[in-house]
Amino acid sequence: MIAKLILSLISATLLSLGWMGVSGIGTLAGLVPLLIISAMYGEGRRQFWKTFGWTALALGLWSAVTTGWLYFAAPFIPFLSVAITIVLFGGIFMLYHYVSKRAPKALAYTLLVSGWIACEYLYTIGELSFPWLTLGNGFAGDIKLVQWYDTTGVFGGSLWALIVNILIYETLRFPHKGKWVAAAFVAVVPTAISLTKYYSYEETGDKVKATVIQPNIDPYFEKWIIPQDKQTDVMLELASRAPSDVDFFILPETAVHEDISENAIDNNRILNRFRTFLCNNYPNAQIITGASTQYYYGRGETISNTARRDGDDGVWYDEYNTALTIDTTGHTQLHHKSLLVVGVERIPFPKITKHLEWLVMDMGGTTGQLGIDEAPVVFTTPCGARVAAPICWEAVFGSYCGQFAQMGAQVFFVISNDGWWDDTRGHKQLFQYARLRAVESRRSIGRSANTGTSGFINQRGDILQKIGWGERTAITGELTLNDHLTFYAKYGDYIARICSYVLALSILYFIAYRYKRRNKLVD
Repeated sequence: MIAKLILSLISATLLSLGWMGVSGIGTLAGLVPLLIISAMYGEGRRQFWKTFGWTALALGLWSAVTTGWLYFAAPFIPFLSVAITIVLFGGIFMLYHYVSKRAPKALAYTLLVSGWIACEYLYTIGELSFPWLTLGNGFAGDIKLVQWYDTTGVFGGSLWALIVNILIYETLRFPHKGKWVAAAFVAVVPTAISLTKYYSYEETGDKVKATVIQPNIDPYFEKWIIPQDKQTDVMLELASRAPSDVDFFILPETAVHEDISENAIDNNRILNRFRTFLCNNYPNAQIITGASTQYYYGRGETISNTARRDGDDGVWYDEYNTALTIDTTGHTQLHHKSLLVVGVERIPFPKITKHLEWLVMDMGGTTGQLGIDEAPVVFTTPCGARVAAPICWEAVFGSYCGQFAQMGAQVFFVISNDGWWDDTRGHKQLFQYARLRAVESRRSIGRSANTGTSGFINQRGDILQKIGWGERTAITGELTLNDHLTFYAKYGDYIARICSYVLALSILYFIAYRYKRRNKLVD
């Protein structure tokens, strides 16, 4: 029992290192202890549940250690994360355990690899979407090792980690020189390819100059107590430090929390304050800021599923978490946040759980189920660049950011509000994920957080400048534009889709195999 406990703790530790700021290299061996535990038990029912207990312990600790910071924003979310991690990934590992005792090892390994990635994909696109612990994300701090994400995305990293885990386990199980060579080959070759890509990659193209503003306004108290005008004063004072030739000012998510009606957006007094600031000081620049906006439906307009009523007999309207542009032309462009945080900005399965909408927390300046856009929006700018403004959670999804690139975005400006989680791993992990998005789509990134980690990232994922937790300041940097579409930006999460099909075929194969065994059609 002590040996199994130690193996479970080693597994949790190795899996957690990438998210804790050490290195994702541990992920390459993080499942090996669980594979060893699985081999210690037989195929009986009691043996199955004992294996599941140690698996649940390792995976639950991994989830708790790496996502426990969510407690600061919503106490129930870390527990939900742990439970889903155990059910999803523990379930697929136990499928491997079950099959490995009753079918060829190759089939069990195929089920483990394809099933694990299929579960990660389900956790990305499902109603309970929280792809934080995708194994490929664990390499966010080892950006030099995963430059091939521009071809595979993070699921390529998951595939790499799973295969190396299996090869290491097989080598420990039956030590043989050839197996050590195979394990080393699969671990080293992708690394060598990545290092070659990293040191040979050159940014080419026009440059834009952007100023990232981090106002450092407490999201729980100051944001709702200090009047919007005074918060605007803070942001305008920071913006005034920018050089005269700046092209963009990037402000954080919901920087303008005072409700803005999209029906009369050109007359909004706060936006006009920003516009006047530009006219007087930076006439050729554009501000991209987060805001809370509403759209009121007119008579005869089709009302969305997320719309709500203004009073019992009032008009229908939608509430949005929005990124918008402000410039001297008076033309305002809007992108509504479309990938919403479960339990924070939306509740899952809305047709079933609509009566529980009151449980949705206020973390974006609005409460209740938010409206969304049908597709990402790319902004045009006075300087001629085409820019995307993923809002906080949207920057966790590589395929979604790839859609911005497909629509012509040449640079990404990520806006966020990371203050909900205090000075924990949360804002640091989010910033690291932005580095992965830079590599996947080969787009430079400027990131503005209310507080947390703001800064600039180049197309290789290198951090050019950053602002740490609790700082109220602004920084200016140059970012290179890029029109080229990477393979991943074009085709998205194709590895995960393929693995989903392979999983289904493998399960069917196992069923057929067991049927033939029972009928003595195979040995």
